[in-house]
Amino acid sequence: MSDVVVITGAGGMGLAIARRLASGRRTLLADFSEPALTAAAEALRGDGHDVTTRVTDVSDREAVAALADAAAALGRVTHVVHTAGLSPEQAQAETVLRVDLLGVALVLDEFARVIAPGGAGVVIASMAGHMPQELTTDQELALATAPAAELLALPFLSPDALGARGAYAMSKRANALRVQAAANTWGRRGARVNSISPGIIATAMGRTELDGPSGHMIRAMIDRCGTGRIGTPDDVADAAAFLLGPQATFITGTDLLVDGGVVASMRMGAQEPPGTTSPDS
Repeated sequence: MSDVVVITGAGGMGLAIARRLASGRRTLLADFSEPALTAAAEALRGDGHDVTTRVTDVSDREAVAALADAAAALGRVTHVVHTAGLSPEQAQAETVLRVDLLGVALVLDEFARVIAPGGAGVVIASMAGHMPQELTTDQELALATAPAAELLALPFLSPDALGARGAYAMSKRANALRVQAAANTWGRRGARVNSISPGIIATAMGRTELDGPSGHMIRAMIDRCGTGRIGTPDDVADAAAFLLGPQATFITGTDLLVDGGVVASMRMGAQEPPGTTSPDS
């Protein structure tokens, strides 16, 4: 039976991770945009990879359940990588919450049913989730453990109150919390799951943010961080390959910052937080 890698999101990071993981495996690539999905699949097939595609809305439980079932029908689901997401420059708060928050909860739930023993998953969160946020312990617990169907009804997740940027930061904080909570569920199947919090990455979403109203603040973050450069999709793919691979079999339920040192620099007082945003998908 073939090993299967599932990747949601056919953008820069999803494609880079797919190139890293696809050799010798069947790849199921999912995205909301059929044109983006087709282009990514053609690129991977051109490199000789075995790729199946499925148009999927990750905020729709039935669609995510069908994706998980389709993956299981292809073989042993050994790798699941969830990169699908929207930035605050791309959508309003309500849509950001549905895709970036609810979408992650649904993927964690549905793929917990089909992940193979010894398999592993990675959720792409964001360094925005590491920015200061006024959350109580009870609110963090609710973000981590509330049933997916009840998540968007949590009273502190009002789209009007949060705005798009607040919704993005809240969603990304929740992503890491949901992964922590899911680690035991996945562990009962002998599988692991972790998250990655990228910083400023050179993707289409990243360029949109750099060209947006917060672009000058983002450039200041790059200039003052430890590496002094923007990240690449390959930087994130390297981290994903590690967390999904045999060197990380004792790592689960954790979040790995891949941000070039931005958060470290902010925490040590090198700069004031310029806002809760991260152009990283």
